[in-house]
Amino acid sequence: MENRLQDKDAANPDVWTAVRHLHQAIASGGVDPKILALVHLRVSQINGCSACIFAAVAAGKKAGDTDERLHTVAAWREAPFYTDAERAALALAEGATRLQDGAPGVTDDLWDEVCAQFTEQQIGALNLEIALTNFFNRINRTIKEPAGKTWG
Repeated sequence: MENRLQDKDAANPDVWTAVRHLHQAIASGGVDPKILALVHLRVSQINGCSACIFAAVAAGKKAGDTDERLHTVAAWREAPFYTDAERAALALAEGATRLQDGAPGVTDDLWDEVCAQFTEQQIGALNLEIALTNFFNRINRTIKEPAGKTWG
C-alpha cells in the first residue's frame, strides 16, 4: 500500500498540537494503559486500520500485555483472558464504534456496566480514546497509511 500523504506534520501543525493534548488528557484519565491499548486495537480491528492495529499491538506490548491477549482481542467475548473492566471497555469500544444502521450502540445496560467498572474521569478518557482511535482510523484508511510506518 502506498501512502497518499507524505508530509502529514506540515499539513497543519495546530492539528497535531491538539492531538498531543488529547493524548495527554487520555493518559491523565487514570485508565490502565493495557486497557487503552486493547480498546485502540479493537476499534482499529473493526475499522480495518492496519496502521492503528500495528500501533496498538506495540502499545500493548510496551504496557506489558501478552501476545495471547493481544492476539485474541478480536474474540474477547469467547476468550478467558480479560477482566470484567477490560470486557466493559471493549464492549463500550464496539458499541461506540459500530454506529451503522441497526446497531444497538451504547445501550443503557452497557453504560451501567461501564459505570460499575470505571470512574467518570476514566469513562471520559475511554470515550476520548475510542473517538480519537476512530478519528485516526478514518484518516489512515483515507490516506492509505501502511502498517509499520510512524506518524511524525
